[in-house]
Formats: sequence, structure tokens, C-alpha cells
Amino acid sequence: MKLTLESLKDKKAWTGYRLPAFDYDAVRENTLQHPHWVHFGSGNIFRIFPAKLCQRLLDKGLEDTGIIAGEGFDGEIIDRIYKPHDNLTLAVTLKADGSIDKEVIASVVQAVKCSDDPEGWDLLVKAFTNESLQMVSFTITEKGYALYNPAGELFPFYAADFAKSAQEASVFLCRLTYLLYLRWQKNAAPLALVSMDNCSHNGDKLKSAVLTIAQAYIKNGSMDSAFASYLEDETKITFPISMIDKITPRPDESVRKMLMDDGFEDNEPIVTAKHTYIAPFVNAEEAEYLVIEDKFPAGRPALEEAGVYFCDRETVDKVERMKVTTCLNPLHTALALSGCLLGYTLISKEMEDEDLNRMVHILGYKEGLPVVTDPGIINPKDFIDEVIGKRIPNPFMPDTPQRIATDTSQKLSIRFGETVKSYLASDTLDVRSLKIVPLVYALYLRYLLAVDDSGNEFTLSPDPMTDTLQPLLDGITLGSAGDFSAQLSRLLSNEKIFGLDVTKTALFTTVVEDFTQMVSGKGMVRATIHRIVSG
Repeated sequence: MKLTLESLKDKKAWTGYRLPAFDYDAVRENTLQHPHWVHFGSGNIFRIFPAKLCQRLLDKGLEDTGIIAGEGFDGEIIDRIYKPHDNLTLAVTLKADGSIDKEVIASVVQAVKCSDDPEGWDLLVKAFTNESLQMVSFTITEKGYALYNPAGELFPFYAADFAKSAQEASVFLCRLTYLLYLRWQKNAAPLALVSMDNCSHNGDKLKSAVLTIAQAYIKNGSMDSAFASYLEDETKITFPISMIDKITPRPDESVRKMLMDDGFEDNEPIVTAKHTYIAPFVNAEEAEYLVIEDKFPAGRPALEEAGVYFCDRETVDKVERMKVTTCLNPLHTALALSGCLLGYTLISKEMEDEDLNRMVHILGYKEGLPVVTDPGIINPKDFIDEVIGKRIPNPFMPDTPQRIATDTSQKLSIRFGETVKSYLASDTLDVRSLKIVPLVYALYLRYLLAVDDSGNEFTLSPDPMTDTLQPLLDGITLGSAGDFSAQLSRLLSNEKIFGLDVTKTALFTTVVEDFTQMVSGKGMVRATIHRIVSG
């Protein structure tokens, strides 16, 4: 059992695995001649979710073209995962009841690097200048849309690209903008650019980046000024917002062993030079949601037949706010920070901890649900019931607090700041009733000390603000005592981190008190959490 097209011909060897039900050769030919869908960001979430959605349409005969995938960040993914395995992925779905689905995904017919690959670039140019192209989607992470550093300064690599002609661009989004420019020059055909990244108003972030880049090239004379009008004309180019939800951890050793026992040979995970954790297989949970603003001027695949919700912008916004600000993401961050401090390495194990289980119940049901807006297409209570009852406690999901703690500084403002703002704006809710939200703020400050509740040093998860924020806590160590109000105010007043100036709210005193207890000695993170959830 090797993950190649040739190996798939021996169907008996793949007993227990779902295989593609479409004519691969015909689909590949159709895709290269008349592409409908290009996707950028070829990592794990794409391989087991959007790529699987396309496969569902192909299996049902609702589409006759697959996906051309491009990778603009980590070319090793293409060289070491896609090419050796004929662009195939083994999708492993780990269900809460212990059952496992294993499926070979073959909807990606070609995968290319967006730089240092002349043949791949030619393929992208051909696709972008073809009127048949309907949709370009993205899973490049929220950081992928950033042109400026936290200080508001243009990143040097963008400044370097803007000093050259658009044709010489090296940064991915600059090269994307140039592809759009070529489309405009060739036929000015319509197109939807759909961010599927897990961040608020993702389509707006993509649009802002593309327009900024286009203006820079117009300014340096390498693009025509009329191109900007094409990008801003919604009868031509759209940037729909979306909400995506599917937990996709790194390749897990227990899953690898299970596949080995089946006889699946291509099971070796790799870690690239850019620290991408990837393997020929992808393991993920069963639950998945994708809600997209229905603005596709060139038409689109019938993804609603594969479970995607299409609706208006307001509804997408409500679903996104429901998930990100109340019903899932805040619970994850609370567990991530407490898990790192209490020595947990599995999210599911945290849910067996009575204190942490009560913490997320209070955060979700008592503090979050009162300010959620029902989007109509997904019931918030049902959603959070699934999150707390099935998804987070799933013992077969190898997800870690360390993974979820990545980029916490970029998440707090939307995951908790929006709830605080809703309480402050309410005539019936009292912000002083919040107990878990300020606890999470205190946990984050305690986490930045990089010392767990037993007094052991640990490595913080990657975060662009760590080097900026940690020095603000200089002098505070485990066992410290005193009034930390002045020192913590330098952190808690940062509106970019918290979404508002916490020092100007009634929560400030609570956060300081919780943090003061947590740093007072070993075991005090546990004691603080227990006190608050038991009160």
C-alpha cells in the first residue's frame, strides 16, 4: 500500500479505505485545459477539507475538474509530500466514538511552488488567464495577509519587491497580484478570491493586501492604473468572507502506527526547514464547517452539495462571531494556556480535569452565549454542545495545548475582547460578572513567564509578540509578591493585544488579583483556577 496512482489500481490491497470514484485521467485533463479552481496554501487543513469537498463533487459527477494547488511559503511541501505521492493525500478522520474513516483524496491534479519553479509558474499563468477559472481559494494563515509588522512598518521583503517591477516579484501575495494583472490584461474576466483562513473578515484582509500591493506597483509604473478599477469592481473581482472550522492537528504517531499495521507504507512524517509538520496522511476530527459569502461573479462549484453553507455577508459574519468570539475559539485558548501551565500535552485530557472542564463550561455557556448572535443557519447552543460534548473531549484527537497556544497574542482581541465589549455595551449584562475572561487574561500573563505551575521552565509556542511582551514582565518570577498593577498595566492597556484597554474596565483589578495569586508560588495556577470555577 503506497500512496501513488499506480498502487491505487490494486483495489483489494486498499480494503477498508475509501478510494476516488471518478475518472482521474479525464478530470486531470479537463482541469489543465479548463481550470475552475486554484488553491494556495497546500498544508494539512486544505488537504483534508477543501480538497475533500472537491472530491465529493467529483465522486457525485457534479464537477469534472479538480484543483490546481500552489504553495507560496514552504516549497518543501510540494517536493517532499505532493510530488512523491502523485498529489494524493490519505485523509484519516478520527471520530469521537472511536471509529476511523480512511480515504484517499485525489482531487488535486497538480501542485506547484509559486516561486523557483518555472514550469509551475507557467501553469499558474495559464490558469489565471483562462476565462474558465471561477475561484481562487486560500489557506495561508492569518499572518500570510500581513504587509506590516506590529509597529505599522512595511515588512522589508515587501519594500524590496515594491522597489522592483511586478514581473520580478518574489513575495507570494505580490506574485498573486501579478497573476491577477495578467488576467486583467488578457481578458479582464471575473473571478472570486476566497480566503478560507481561520481569522475574522478574512476576505477583507486579502482584499486590502491585494489592493495595497497593486497601488504600490501602479505607483512604481509597472502596472496600469486602470487595473485598480478592475480589482474594485465587484462585477469582476470579489473577496468573499468565510468561516472555516475543522481541528487538524499535526500528524500523530498513534495514527502512523495504525496505518503501518494496515500495511500502508508511506506513513513517515516530516518537519520542513520552515517547521511545517506534515506527512502523506492527515489526521483530523469529523466535525467540519465552511460558511462562505455567496459572491462569485464567474460562477462556482456546487459546494453546497458537499455540505458548504452559502449565504449573505451578514450571516457569515454572525457565524464567524459565534465560533471565534464565544462558542469554540475562546474555549480552546483557555485550555491552551492552562494546559501549558499545568503540564498537559493533550486537549482531550484537559477535559477530564474537573476544574478545566468547569472552566470551559462557564466560559461557553454562562459568559459567551448571552452575547452571541444566532446566525440562523447554525444554532449556537447546538454548536457549543457539540464542541464541549464531543469535539474537545474526543480522546482520539491528538491535539495539543502547545499547538493551540501558537500566536495567542494575535487571538486574544477577537476571542475575548469582543465579549468584553458586548458586556460593556449592554444595558442588562454586568462586565463585573465575568470571571473566566479575566482569568484567561491572567493565565496569558502567567504563561509569558515560561515557567509552569511546578516551577519548570518550558518553551513558549511561536508568537510574533513574545520578544516584545516578555520584557514587560521583567523582575516578576515564581514566588514574587507585591502590587503588580503598574507593571501589568503596560501590557493590559495594549488595545492591539486585548481588543480594548483592559485597565479602563472593571476587569483590570480582577486580572491583577488572579495573576498575583498565580505567581505567588508553585501550585498556585491550579489553586487560582479551582477558586474561580468553584465560586
